[in-house]
Amino acid sequence: YRAAGFVLLGINVDDNSQHASEVAQKMGLRFPVLLDSDKAVSRLYDLSTMPTTVLIDREGRVRHVHNGYLAGYEDLYDKEIRGLLK
Repeated sequence: YRAAGFVLLGINVDDNSQHASEVAQKMGLRFPVLLDSDKAVSRLYDLSTMPTTVLIDREGRVRHVHNGYLAGYEDLYDKEIRGLLK
């Protein structure tokens, strides 16, 4: 959905930036993974569960939050993202 303005960012809370980079490479991630070593983003979005998915609209408002992950969430994420891009 890049052409529609969608941006995907990963936030890693690992204190070891080298380890975070290695994990991202090993997983074959094709989106930027930012390091939140001071936990500022974690506090800002109250991220107490890992992973947490936060979908933010074009105006910067949090629209959807998913704590944890289960197989099949991708379909829900896709539906919610498409709704935000309309």
